[in-house]
Amino acid sequence: DALNQGGEIIKQMVTSRSSADIGWAVKQMQEGKKVTRIGWNGKGMFLGLQVPDRYSKNILPYIYMITIDRKRVPWLASQTDLLATDWEIMPID
Repeated sequence: DALNQGGEIIKQMVTSRSSADIGWAVKQMQEGKKVTRIGWNGKGMFLGLQVPDRYSKNILPYIYMITIDRKRVPWLASQTDLLATDWEIMPID
């Protein structure tokens, strides 16, 4: 049933091959790195942290996503992303 499947998904998330959670991912972005999730279907998507400079119209930092088609969009975390433990550094070519 759906409840058992949901529990199994959470179990897989907690026991994934990586143990990097959202806190780790945010710390990496604060250090200037890009991060991605093993569990995302779209390969090549990643997150980064935009810190405003003197030319920015934004006055606060924000997290953005680079999509599969290489577009930059604001990112809003899902429940799954917040609970995931499969975050990793995105190797940038």
